[in-house]
Amino acid sequence: MSMSKSIQNGSESEHTPSNCVVQPLLTDLYQITMAYAYWKTGKMNDVAVFDLFFRKNPFRGEFTIFAGLEECVRFLHNFRFSASDIAYLKEVMPSADADFWLYLKTLDASQVNLHAIPEGYVVFPKVPLIRIEGPLPIVQLLETTLLNLVNYASLVATNAARFRITAGENVQLLEFGLRRAQGPDGGLSASKYCYIGGFDGTSNVLAGKKFGIPIRGTHAHSFVNSFKALNELPNTELAPNPANQTNSKPENFISSVKKWLKLVCTTLNVLENETNEGELTAFVAYALAFPDTCLCLLDTYSVLKSGLPNFLAVTLALNDFGYRAIGVRLDSGDLAYLSIKCRECFTAVAEKFSVSWIEDLSIVASNDINEETLRSLKEQMHYGNSQKHQINSFGIGTHLVTCQKQPALGCVFKLVAVNNEPRMKLSEEVGKINLPGRKDVYRLYSNEGVATLDLVQLSTEPTPKVGSKILVRHPFIESKRAYVCPHQVEPLYRQYWGANGVTQNFPTLTELRQRTAKSLRTLRSDIKRELNPTPYKVSVTDEMYHFLHNLWLQHAPIGELT
Repeated sequence: MSMSKSIQNGSESEHTPSNCVVQPLLTDLYQITMAYAYWKTGKMNDVAVFDLFFRKNPFRGEFTIFAGLEECVRFLHNFRFSASDIAYLKEVMPSADADFWLYLKTLDASQVNLHAIPEGYVVFPKVPLIRIEGPLPIVQLLETTLLNLVNYASLVATNAARFRITAGENVQLLEFGLRRAQGPDGGLSASKYCYIGGFDGTSNVLAGKKFGIPIRGTHAHSFVNSFKALNELPNTELAPNPANQTNSKPENFISSVKKWLKLVCTTLNVLENETNEGELTAFVAYALAFPDTCLCLLDTYSVLKSGLPNFLAVTLALNDFGYRAIGVRLDSGDLAYLSIKCRECFTAVAEKFSVSWIEDLSIVASNDINEETLRSLKEQMHYGNSQKHQINSFGIGTHLVTCQKQPALGCVFKLVAVNNEPRMKLSEEVGKINLPGRKDVYRLYSNEGVATLDLVQLSTEPTPKVGSKILVRHPFIESKRAYVCPHQVEPLYRQYWGANGVTQNFPTLTELRQRTAKSLRTLRSDIKRELNPTPYKVSVTDEMYHFLHNLWLQHAPIGELT
């Protein structure tokens, strides 16, 4: 499960990373070589401040969901080089001084402080998601692992949130991406962070066990293909549902199915001999195994001429025994059209045989669905009758977990201060210039509770006050400035790690999912829209603006004209 609310008093196992490969050697070699060079030059006790942030929102959008923080804290808790780690590094760096290995053996994160925006919040470019402080070599050694834990988690959570916004709140979204994910950890991480981003469940059984995510699934085409005829089934009896019927003696289920198939085919104007008996057999077998949760895949042969009548015959037979089927899945063809035809047939059968609940059976759609597919289905009309698709649930895999529209978020980890002196990376590209110094971040809200902007300021500045007029500025464009009078001021940083270890209780995944939805609701709709969204404002205080530009001028070389 996710870290419990009693993490500060929890067992050691509750503090370990979800993936056992998350350890100090999950890093780039240059982090080790820099640590050695710091040690050689006596910089072991220099106190450094690093910011972890990204420069551009993914998927051509204007928001990002911050995820992966809990795993970062788990990593800090377990940050120690083992004897085998050091033995291996001695082979990699045979010329290093022996005393360095003694130093490395003593390192842990007890001198590190980590402040961060809460996981699940919407976040924006240039705003540090994590501010981490401590001895320079130690914090440097954390860089690659922290980036690895935040980059994909935030990217896929954002992708999931965008799918949710496009689909709407009333449609069920299921993550089906394990088989297409980038390896086992990619699959597990996708299931976890898609749930945070707004998905309702996953097909990934291990993710259900580890994280408590609801798991969903039915059967594949291979299950249908594996049957040929009803006489293959060794057991044809089903006990009536004791909750709905007094008779508990098993009775012949296939006889009921055959009776209903004739009636359904007549009602739907389908030839019974065109239905596939192997498919009917598969549906019967599945219904016998799962009479309470029967959901069948219709498109192995023909949705309208075989799959649908076969399913409805099984559904009506289940009804005779006191059970209710769940619905159907469509995995190919014109999903909108087929969903409408399915719903029409559900309605016709429900009315013909006075079984009203059949009209509301669920229709699940899969088949390589992406954000554009959802948008198209949402807007699509058929035959001029203004009838929209009838899909209740989407199973989404490849485009969700692999983030095909953008494979990486691009978080970076930049040094912003050493021993209370600011540090700044310059670049020919203004977008790559970082905000120097130790900073705090505040989110300012309007009187309607809408997020107006994020304000970045030096940690030495006073906290912005509610009701006070504040001059806010674009970090780099002098003419872009405005006054704002916030109705609410939210400090975004919380301390999650310090000298005594974990300093905050972590929410459950369900609570994180709720937090994400709540945070998204604070944004204006034009910021969240799929096409041409409005950029959210990230500003600095007037003091921060002048501090930044003065430091920039101090470090920028002066050219000479000849």
